[in-house]
Parts: sequence; C-alpha cells; structure tokens
Amino acid sequence: MSTRTKWMILAPFGLLIFSFGLTVLSEAAHQRRTGVPTQVWVVLGLYSLALINGGLIMFGEALRFRILLDVRRETRRSMRQLVRKINIKSASKHKPGKKAKSPTKTD
Repeated sequence: MSTRTKWMILAPFGLLIFSFGLTVLSEAAHQRRTGVPTQVWVVLGLYSLALINGGLIMFGEALRFRILLDVRRETRRSMRQLVRKINIKSASKHKPGKKAKSPTKTD
C-alpha cells in the first residue's frame, strides 16, 4: 500500500474514531449524572478513552505519512533542480564557441 493511500485512509478514520470516543465519553458522563450504577459508566468511560487515544494515534500516523510525502516531494524537486543546474553548467563548458583565428593565417 502506498504512503498516500495510508494517509488517505488513516486521517478520516482517526478523526471518526476520535469523535466517536468523545460521544461515548459524553454518554458516560450523562449516565453518571442520571444515577446509573458505577460499573456501567466507568466501563463506558474507559471505552471512550480507548477510542479517543486510538483515534489520536491513527490521526498522528496519518500526519506522519503526510509529512513523509511532503518531504519526498521537496527532495525530488530539489534534486531535479540540482540536476538541471549541473547539466546546464556542463553543457556550457563543452559548448564550442567561436573558433580562434590561426595566428599564421592572413586574410
């Protein structure tokens, strides 16, 4: 799987899981306020924390892949520019200019 594909998959899923974790956290807080047994809202709270952390980790990995893509793109661009400069300089050195007149010839 390419780096771009990984980035395109991980970023939205990471945000989706993160937001779902926040929703579960608010539900756990609501159940705590309404007087549901402690075991229920604690389990929901732990589940929400796992979802939030998992979503953040997935989104962080997506950012890592995106940065890797940008670094590769900039590296390739700068390498192409350097190759062009080298080719232009080497072409100008080997380009024959005006021929010098022979000192023994007269017009």
